Amino acid sequence: MTHSTAPSPGPRGPHGSTRSDVFGHQPGSSGPAATTQADPVRVGPVRTSYAPDRDGDPDPGEIVWTWVPFEENDGRGKDRPVLVVAREAAGTLLAVQLSSKRHDNDREWVPIGVGPWDGAGRESWVDLDRVLRVHETGMRREACALDRPRFDRVVRRLRERYGWS
Repeated sequence: MTHSTAPSPGPRGPHGSTRSDVFGHQPGSSGPAATTQADPVRVGPVRTSYAPDRDGDPDPGEIVWTWVPFEENDGRGKDRPVLVVAREAAGTLLAVQLSSKRHDNDREWVPIGVGPWDGAGRESWVDLDRVLRVHETGMRREACALDRPRFDRVVRRLRERYGWS
């Protein structure tokens, strides 16, 4: 895993999506390892942790790339970076999506600045309103570990909002 620079997300398709595998699927887009939206209030007890590890697997505190369904839940989605914030007992991970679209005055978004997850060096925001369930095999690649102060800022807001520990 690279902590200083991030490779590009991969070859781009006609609509900005990354190239799929030989069967036409992107990791996390379908099947048992599909990334799904989780209800942050009903997921049960959530214990956030900061545990990045350069092992190639997604860990809390890391930004990883996976396929994320659009909010319309109509089967469409996009490959994008997410911040892993917790590991569930079943082995799945809870994450929040990143965006480079400006959300300066939106309380549902936490600014995290720039980092190696965005090759263009754009500022990023984390969406508190949308919690995702990610499977290790649904992740396309690790980007980097987010530094502890920025991770703690995001987690503090998630704890306030959802009562997590």
